[in-house]
Amino acid sequence: MADAMVDARFLKCPMPVLRAARALRGLAPGDRLRVLATDPGAVLDFRDFCRDTGHALVSWSELKGVLSFTIKCAPAPSPAKV
Repeated sequence: MADAMVDARFLKCPMPVLRAARALRGLAPGDRLRVLATDPGAVLDFRDFCRDTGHALVSWSELKGVLSFTIKCAPAPSPAKV
């Protein structure tokens, strides 16, 4: 299981989520991504992003104005059966 990190500090919405989405595309299911952000709106953005995409928001925390999110990469969606 690999870990990756995205530093999105000082970027405004929606850039932290877009950077995370790009990084998650390169990860295997079950891998974890850590994202650092300073935009207070990122809390709701990442909650909604994970809900909508199937990734798991494992945890988030805030220390001295820097938000840290840990996201577990979802399995690839299975092809739809016709």
